Amino acid sequence: MASAKGAALAPPCWDDATLSRAQLIERVWSEGGARYRDLPWRNIDDPYAVLVSEVMLQQTQVARVERYWTRFLGRFPTVDALASASASDVLEMWQGLGYNRRALALKRAADACAAHHGGTLPCDLDQLLALPGVGPATAAGVRAFAFQLPGVYIETNVRTVFLHELFPQHQKVADRTLEPFVRDTCPLGRAVGGEGAASPDVRDDPRAWYYALLDYGAYLKSQVQNPSRRSAHYARQSSFEGSHRQKRSFALRLVLDAPEGLSVAEVAMALDAFEQQQGRPAPGFDFASKLVDQLAGEGFFLVDDGLVRPA
Repeated sequence: MASAKGAALAPPCWDDATLSRAQLIERVWSEGGARYRDLPWRNIDDPYAVLVSEVMLQQTQVARVERYWTRFLGRFPTVDALASASASDVLEMWQGLGYNRRALALKRAADACAAHHGGTLPCDLDQLLALPGVGPATAAGVRAFAFQLPGVYIETNVRTVFLHELFPQHQKVADRTLEPFVRDTCPLGRAVGGEGAASPDVRDDPRAWYYALLDYGAYLKSQVQNPSRRSAHYARQSSFEGSHRQKRSFALRLVLDAPEGLSVAEVAMALDAFEQQQGRPAPGFDFASKLVDQLAGEGFFLVDDGLVRPA
């Protein structure tokens, strides 16, 4: 991957869009501002707390994250607190949010920040991207929301606005098509001489700009057929019931509740009983053994002397 700083930046072609740059900016400020959501992780300058919210919000509804974010930060209020915690403690606090890999990635990001950044989260884009589990959208979100720095922040609600307003008739629109427009409309923030000398039609506030995009996008998804379905990156989430994800979640919960350890046979028996209670076939010992190996390989479990324990 080329350096985020050194990559060539393609200019947007506004002639291909249904609105001009000025029209889009005016609409987003108006529509998004009118639907502002006062969420607990907004308008704060703590980059670690912002990172926690960004990771939790990946593939998880806002209402559920609202129930977990404050509790998680109460247990792990700083980068160093999270870095010094055990993986099992972090996973315990994460239960109910799903996609548990995110919890381990967040823990590993905290480990890296504690080891290499003095217990703080860097604001440099390349340094953020080097952290475990931090991709371009997460890094841009931390920079905009915690540091008031510009960037290309594309997630489902932001994508929804640009698809709906600029490309209403297009199908399979790739993010690389949207990126120049997202970059061109983002305010300059603190990036220009410390004063944020933004162009006259853009308020100098990357944080508020992306809040407006997020809130307008959330509103659009409730009013029209979800425009993000026309994205080349759209994928319908598979059902959780009966899925491999559910079996992973069950096994993880089972082992977290047994810190003294369980044998693979005990994990298999419990998983078989759970699946049969749901009217599904028992997966069997071989499946459970492979599942334990998979979760151990990802850092969720420790397997020692035939016993499976939380990592």
